[in-house]
Amino acid sequence: MKPTTVIGFLGSTLDAAKFGPSRWNKWRPTVSICMQEDLRVDRFVLIHGSYHSRLAEFVAEDIRSVSPETEVVPHVMDFADAWDFEEVYGKLLDFARAFPFDPETQDYLVHITTGTHVAQICLFLLTEARYLPGRLLQTQPARGLPQPIGTWAAIDLDLSRYDSIATRFAEASEESASFLKSGIDTRNAAFNRMIEEIEQVAVRSRAPILLMGPTGAGKSQLARKVYELKKLRHQVSGPFVEVNCATLKGDSAMSALFGHKKGAFTGAVQDRPGLLKSAHKGVLFLDEIGELGLDEQAMILRAIEDGRFLPVGADSEAKSEFQLIAGTNRDLVSAVAAGAFRDDLFARLNLWTFTLPGLAERREDIEPNLDFELDRFAEREGTRVTFNKEARARYLAFATSADARWSGNFRDLAASVTRLATLSDGGRIDVDAVVLETGRLARLWSSEVSDNPGLEALLGSERLADIDPFDRVQLEYVVTVCRQCLSLSEAGRRLFSASRRQRSSTNDADRLRKYLAKWGLDWAGIAAAHR
Repeated sequence: MKPTTVIGFLGSTLDAAKFGPSRWNKWRPTVSICMQEDLRVDRFVLIHGSYHSRLAEFVAEDIRSVSPETEVVPHVMDFADAWDFEEVYGKLLDFARAFPFDPETQDYLVHITTGTHVAQICLFLLTEARYLPGRLLQTQPARGLPQPIGTWAAIDLDLSRYDSIATRFAEASEESASFLKSGIDTRNAAFNRMIEEIEQVAVRSRAPILLMGPTGAGKSQLARKVYELKKLRHQVSGPFVEVNCATLKGDSAMSALFGHKKGAFTGAVQDRPGLLKSAHKGVLFLDEIGELGLDEQAMILRAIEDGRFLPVGADSEAKSEFQLIAGTNRDLVSAVAAGAFRDDLFARLNLWTFTLPGLAERREDIEPNLDFELDRFAEREGTRVTFNKEARARYLAFATSADARWSGNFRDLAASVTRLATLSDGGRIDVDAVVLETGRLARLWSSEVSDNPGLEALLGSERLADIDPFDRVQLEYVVTVCRQCLSLSEAGRRLFSASRRQRSSTNDADRLRKYLAKWGLDWAGIAAAHR
């Protein structure tokens, strides 16, 4: 058998006893470990503060008397505040990193019965993370008459019998991820991985979250679900406050966000708390944050970092504690480069950035979202509407085809389902209804494309005349996709998604850049013409 080393804190209360024979009638956890018939302790690393050095010597002597083979190694560790998690964890982590562990030749037991609750938790976390490469050791007094030995139990976190605990945590995480997806059984692997990461961030962090993606991709709904998840976990007690920054213009933006004092300007007939104050203890969702002016951005940054801001016309600052979720369909990197968005605010927001793909990039998720929208219609209108088999297949064939642009993303899908359900008699959507609806969608998207500047506006009539019709069709499609995306990289991912899956690595943005250059075009020119 390998030699066994026990690491544990001296119990300043539980290990204390009056000197004399009566102490052997008391259960003292540190001493009792070395009195167990079925546990040989070769070395005991006894952690204690300077203030308890005499008690440590006293306990060490008693250990030697009951277990002469045990080497007691005192280790002094002082805390300014033994209930400060950061300090206790940091010093224990330093101890673990410096300790000469040799798991190949030694067994280690980490005693978690003594010490403050903070110390016990930190020992557990360090053992779970394998900074302390051993098993957890718990001791307790025996029932009945007082006696010094008590009982002990070792917990091996690697044993399969503890998998049920890990499984419970995994199930809770899966439930939270499903909650964020409104229970929709999404199939897009990349989207599901992103939601799992958002779930972890939502329950573990109060840092700002930035949701990027095209209009209608579900940023607002996801932000609200993040809030509801945090509310269920008792991490927020305040409200969810949502504002579309694109609607805040001029002087009213400052007042709406930060509030104002009575008489601050013409029309300010009473105090106004502002949206930031209203979000106290809750979540503030600033959708289209890229539309805010630079002054408002500066004050938002101060509010995020310090929880303070100055209402319009006020002499003193207001306070509000909230978590910020920001949404945008703009390329903020380009906005920063153009001086339209503050780089310090973007740096603060960019800790947790998630880009929601459009519906056209998640065609495998159209079917489960179709069912979700039918359920929403039934809940909203009190009427259950379903497809017949042929109509459902016909609709999904169109919805998942390349002809379906889904330029409005989930808003287009929700509107489409609402029209189908409303116009279908008897609660059944038939093929005729699907034919009418898919035709309506096709016309809608066709008119959107015709409203955009065409190739002639980009290239000029003479250059366009030199391009073969075959190449012109392809180029028109590429330009249309570029106009639907926030960046060159996103457009490249959409255009080359099939070929990307067949290669180990690629640079879609560079590939698209070279294609556009072939026709004398670039991303900036296409984006500028689309504004």
